[in-house]
Amino acid sequence: MKIFQQIVNHKINHLTIKELLKYSKEYNISLVEAQAQHLISIIKEKPIDIYNEKERHELIKKIARVTNVQTAKKVQQLLQELMK
Repeated sequence: MKIFQQIVNHKINHLTIKELLKYSKEYNISLVEAQAQHLISIIKEKPIDIYNEKERHELIKKIARVTNVQTAKKVQQLLQELMK
């Protein structure tokens, strides 16, 4: 299971703007390019372990500030699905 967690974390921490926009469309999460750029810069500030509840919560709070609460909730749901 640990290897799967590492793969998921690596993918999230190395997302590109183009990939993030693709995933946002795929999972019906409203996101414009400027928001995607800002989110990618937040993710690149400090690598995140989405399996760490505190780190994940902090990321969701930052996403809510950049986008809105509804988008942050959708991202949270997506992360929950990825962690299964």
